Amino acid sequence: MSTRSVVTTALVLIGLGFVSPVHAQETTAAASNSGLIIQWSIITAGFALAFAAGLGALGQGRAVGSAVEAIARNPSATNDIRGSLLLGLVLIESLVIYVLLVSLILLFLKPFSA
Repeated sequence: MSTRSVVTTALVLIGLGFVSPVHAQETTAAASNSGLIIQWSIITAGFALAFAAGLGALGQGRAVGSAVEAIARNPSATNDIRGSLLLGLVLIESLVIYVLLVSLILLFLKPFSA
């Protein structure tokens, strides 16, 4: 067994050890904390959208830069490079749209309220 799998297994078990007391709490405590959960879901949605948009923009910038460099090296492959670039940009942008969708669900539908 490799060191990486041992470390991964240990981290998963430690994470489950921290999460398991949450499931042992009473239901009345969950009802009184619903406002707190809604506030944290809004904050989490905002940070998730900020990270997704920022990292998506960085990924798109790197993709466009690499495509321009590839076209400069081999102008005869322009159409193939352009097609791959557009597909990559669509996939990067779709991830940001998915995060936006999840953020809007957390903001407006309030899935954690009773």
